Amino acid sequence: MKEVTLYTDGACKGNPGIGGWGAWLTFGPHEKRLCGGEHDTTNNRMELMGAIEGLKALKEPCQVALYTDSSYVQKGITEWLAGWKRKGWKTASKQPVKNQDLWQQLDEMCQKHQVEWHWVKGHAGIEGNEIADELANQGIEELRARA
Repeated sequence: MKEVTLYTDGACKGNPGIGGWGAWLTFGPHEKRLCGGEHDTTNNRMELMGAIEGLKALKEPCQVALYTDSSYVQKGITEWLAGWKRKGWKTASKQPVKNQDLWQQLDEMCQKHQVEWHWVKGHAGIEGNEIADELANQGIEELRARA
């Protein structure tokens, strides 16, 4: 099984506002840089989209070391998701889970791969995180350029 490293990030100008996501995948000497954006979104949605789109880009099941600076995404997938599913997509306080559509997509992507989740400190000079951050901001700029 291929071992892939994936750094993901999300950015938002205003929350909600115009947002972008980025994903940087590396496999041996190969790399792939992905980005995109949405007009009326939130930072958390863009963080989720980075992870979803990064995993979607993989053409076959892989062993993925996924790095995110979003504790929301990292804790959501590793700690909270099972409970949300068990409770019919309700939080501990019986409220509907925010971004359920994206959590379901991310859960589906995770079933296809062996994903190890890692939280990294954002804007701390970690190369992969800096690249993913640049890509997320590029997603916003490309969206603005098309407007």
